[in-house]
Amino acid sequence: MRWIGKRRAGGRASVVYLNSLLLKVHARSSRYLPAHPFSDKVGPPALGLADNCPADGRTWVPFGKSCYHFVHGEEDIPKSYTIERAKEICSGFSTIRSAEENSFIADYSSKVWKGSINIWLGMYYDSDVDAFKWNDNSPLTFNKWEEVGEEDPEQPLIDTCVILHVASEMWENVSCSENPENGVVCETLQSNPVLSALVIVSVILILGISAFVWFIQQRSNSGSTLLPSFEYHPPFGAPSADQTCLVEAEEIEETS
Repeated sequence: MRWIGKRRAGGRASVVYLNSLLLKVHARSSRYLPAHPFSDKVGPPALGLADNCPADGRTWVPFGKSCYHFVHGEEDIPKSYTIERAKEICSGFSTIRSAEENSFIADYSSKVWKGSINIWLGMYYDSDVDAFKWNDNSPLTFNKWEEVGEEDPEQPLIDTCVILHVASEMWENVSCSENPENGVVCETLQSNPVLSALVIVSVILILGISAFVWFIQQRSNSGSTLLPSFEYHPPFGAPSADQTCLVEAEEIEETS
C-alpha cells in the first residue's frame, strides 16, 4: 500500500495516492472523493466510494446528504446542454443550500472537466411570489449572486434561468433561450441504509404474518372435513343355533 499526501494551499483539501487510486480528501466535509475520475494520471476511472449513491453505471460523488453526477463527454471533456435537455438527463440537478456545497460543485467541476464552464442550477423564477425558487419549490436559503444582483432589469424574468460560474463561484440569471447550452450536474439525495433495512424487515414480517394467518384460516375452514365421517357397524358374529336350523331346513326343501 502506498500512501502519499499532498495538501493544497489554504488547507481546503488534500490529495492522497492510495495504491494507484487518486483520492481527494475534502477537509470541510470529511469525505473521501475520487479526484478527477477521467484523468490519465489516475489510471482507471475512480468509482464513487459511498454505498448510498445510485448504482446506475454512472459515477456519483457523495457530498453532505446528496450525490452528484458531473455529466461529461469523452474522457474529461464537458458536454453542454440546453435547459430542457438538462431536465431530461437529470431528474434533479444542482440545488445549492450552502456556501460549502457551492464551493464543492465549482471546485470539483474544474477537476472533472478541462477549462472553466458554466453550470445550470435547478432554479426558476416564481412570478406569484416574485422570487426565485429551487425546482422542488423550496425557497433559497443561500445565494451568491453577482454584483448585478438577483434581478437584472434587462432580463425578462419569465425567460430567466440561473447558472453557476465555475471560475468565480458566482451565480448569474441568464436567458433560458439566448444562453442555450451549459454544463449539467445531476443531484440526488443519498439513500438511508437504516431506513432501507427497516423497510426490508417490515416487508418480511408482513409476509410472514400474512402466511401464518392464511394457514390458520385454512385449517379452521377445513377442520370439519379433516377426519372422514363414518357410521358404526358392529362386527359380524357367528349365527345362532335357531338360524342354523332354519338355513338347513330351507336347503332340504330346495333339494327335495
